[in-house]
Amino acid sequence: MIELIPAIDIIDGKCVRLSQGDYDRVKEYSASPADVAREMQDHGITRLHLVDLDGAKSKHVVNWHTLEQIANATNLVIDFGGGVKTDEDLRIVFDCGAQMVTGGSIAVKEPVTFERWLMKYGPERIILGADVKEGMIAVNGWQEGSDSELMSFLNHYTGLGVQKVICTEISRDGMLQGPAISLYQDILAQSPELHLIASGGVSSLADIEALAEAKVPGVIFGKALYEGKITFKEIEKFFILHS
Repeated sequence: MIELIPAIDIIDGKCVRLSQGDYDRVKEYSASPADVAREMQDHGITRLHLVDLDGAKSKHVVNWHTLEQIANATNLVIDFGGGVKTDEDLRIVFDCGAQMVTGGSIAVKEPVTFERWLMKYGPERIILGADVKEGMIAVNGWQEGSDSELMSFLNHYTGLGVQKVICTEISRDGMLQGPAISLYQDILAQSPELHLIASGGVSSLADIEALAEAKVPGVIFGKALYEGKITFKEIEKFFILHS
């Protein structure tokens, strides 16, 4: 069954969503991310993608206290991304309750550090973040481009043992216009054993079903849940039908 992973994005300790990664297009959904996470768990969710948007912009972990609150309030398996740039950032995130860390910008800008983390903690705990726009990797909270082409980037790191990748199509993120299914199919055609997690554009349960039909192993969704386009009742029914 495709892995359902809701996202909580954090700015100033609050649950928000951006549109296309634009920090000037932010919408707040809750002042208590821990309450949001508890509700997710109450409806059968077991995984969470937690993004420190302040950290991504500031280039160091900022909202570690929010991670700690969620970890203490739930049993969710949390992967954390945003601003994890140093060994100290990584230590803080793991100490505060994350089971996994997603590294995107660090994998582009400091590959030696990312590769060392991959060797030390293993591919079960270190996820590669591939945030893509027009076929190229973007970094630092999508505020900067890079000269890394997506497929070459993925090839390099799968060759070094990466097993899990979160791939976000930035132009679709927060837009509720459907995921980039053809992109994910291309990635899986190249790396069929990859635990690929699709992110960006999910607008309904039908989008999740389409990703499952395309054999995508996992999906991250956020705005659709907060806007009521996907309901917890639908999620519970999905779990029952696919159990």
